[in-house]
Amino acid sequence: MKAMILKQIVNFKENRTPLEMSDLPDPVPSERQVLIRVSACGVCHTELDEIEGRTPPPRFPIVPGHQVVGEVIETGREAKKFRAGDRVGIGWIYWACGNCSACLSGNENLCEEFMATGRDANGGYAQYCVVQEEFAYRIPEIFSDSEAAPLLCAGAIGYRSLMLTGLRNGQNLGLTGFGASAHLVLMMAAYKYPESKVFVFARSEKERSFARELGAVWAGDTEEEAPEKLDSIIDTTPVWKPIVEGLKNLKSGGRLVINAIRKEEVDKEYLLKLDYPTHLWMEKEIKSVANVARSDVSEFLELASLIPIRPEVQEFSLEEANKALVELKERKIRGAKVLRIDS
Repeated sequence: MKAMILKQIVNFKENRTPLEMSDLPDPVPSERQVLIRVSACGVCHTELDEIEGRTPPPRFPIVPGHQVVGEVIETGREAKKFRAGDRVGIGWIYWACGNCSACLSGNENLCEEFMATGRDANGGYAQYCVVQEEFAYRIPEIFSDSEAAPLLCAGAIGYRSLMLTGLRNGQNLGLTGFGASAHLVLMMAAYKYPESKVFVFARSEKERSFARELGAVWAGDTEEEAPEKLDSIIDTTPVWKPIVEGLKNLKSGGRLVINAIRKEEVDKEYLLKLDYPTHLWMEKEIKSVANVARSDVSEFLELASLIPIRPEVQEFSLEEANKALVELKERKIRGAKVLRIDS
């Protein structure tokens, strides 16, 4: 099969083509796995974190990609959930042990043995991939393959982030950064909390304009002060500046949820501007999001089909994966980027 592989940690400033096209053996499903012919795979900022070593794969080479949509073409002997021809998706959660206290309490995203698609196991930047059947999801018919792909991570992690804010209808929500995940969160918030107002902070005027198109009542630069104090903020950026600036906009007792695996070192010195009375006093909270559980993916797919959420996507061929990643790195973003995979 054709696949784009990562062979080593790469600095994008020195190498703008970190992935290499390769021919790999077609994967074979084990007893409870399904073999999927990949049709689309979303491109996520987490791939940048893997490539640049902020959340490095445990081995090389690795096939990235964790927003995978495709058709089941073969099942293992003990796999009963799907049949050949079913359209399914795979998200960031590739596997969890199922036996630890985190898994048994429904927080399998916190499992110490958590495995991620495209990092700990080969993912969807390829013509085929395999996964345990219980970690695959039926894709609602309402979505095309390209529309469904970003829902599996950007949508699911956005859903978990929104739930972690504890937002109530009528309260103000802020979004810092406005890429693949945040634009889906805005759509979710509009549906679930119709009396709430959404305020967006983004450094790009294109992103701010896009946010207003989707219903944000206000959109400003990262350093601007919102016209109203916010009950909750979700940060989807890879840097520290929006965290510090966002905290200034929180109400007393407000919560800022960080939807990111890692923060880059590029502006770490911005943390020195953190001022306790200004940013944290009056019981303000900072909460991180760690991975996703299967329930996040399945619940979000159901919600997305009801709304319905139609993510805006830019399509690239598998061979153009490096181009899509460079554009993501340079924040040339409107909606989500998706690779279309030809069999």
